[in-house]
Amino acid sequence: MANGKFISYFRVSTQKQGASGLGLEAQREAVSRFLNGGEWELVAEFQEVETGKGADALAKRPQLKAALTACRKEGATLIIAKLDRLARNVHFVSGLMESKVRFVACDMPEANELTIHIMAAFAEHEAKRISQRTKDALAIAKSRGVVLGKAGADNLRPNVEARQKAADDFADKLRPLFESMKTRGLSQRGMVAELNSFGVPAPKGGSWLLSQVQRIIRRLDSPQ
Repeated sequence: MANGKFISYFRVSTQKQGASGLGLEAQREAVSRFLNGGEWELVAEFQEVETGKGADALAKRPQLKAALTACRKEGATLIIAKLDRLARNVHFVSGLMESKVRFVACDMPEANELTIHIMAAFAEHEAKRISQRTKDALAIAKSRGVVLGKAGADNLRPNVEARQKAADDFADKLRPLFESMKTRGLSQRGMVAELNSFGVPAPKGGSWLLSQVQRIIRRLDSPQ
């Protein structure tokens, strides 16, 4: 049960989220649920749309800085909806705790300082993993001829053409088998059954589907 003075802080990390209000409203609702009951006073509310990246995140968030100042002045506890609304940076969270301002996250109200350190470290680790996966995907795209930062059909063409060529080559390897099945008068469903009984791998591995047989037939029948 909540007691004492609180100052709420809400943040979204993109202008789009800020304009929609959805992210902020969800955070506000979480705080309202947490404060339901007890003897408490919500002294003030601060919100902003800003990035949380970097160890100097506090300098990039004037509203958070103002909220912390207000907490010290009023002897209030800073309340946030989720820990990651402060920052996915363990050094920043550590610095916040060293500022001596009490704060509570609605998603983990019973957490002690050690728990918050651990959770922040995991959040930072996951953020780095997401960043690395994005970099890896961009590197693969670049190696395939995609010009990074360039939009339009011309930039997609190398990937599309490569996939089409691979599909054509796959179908061409199966041409003798498909011609044999056609000569024997097998239906398309009969072809599916025969391909699976022979253990012929489907285009993406595994068993054949009717739609895959139909695509191969269309590809073989189309003029080269």
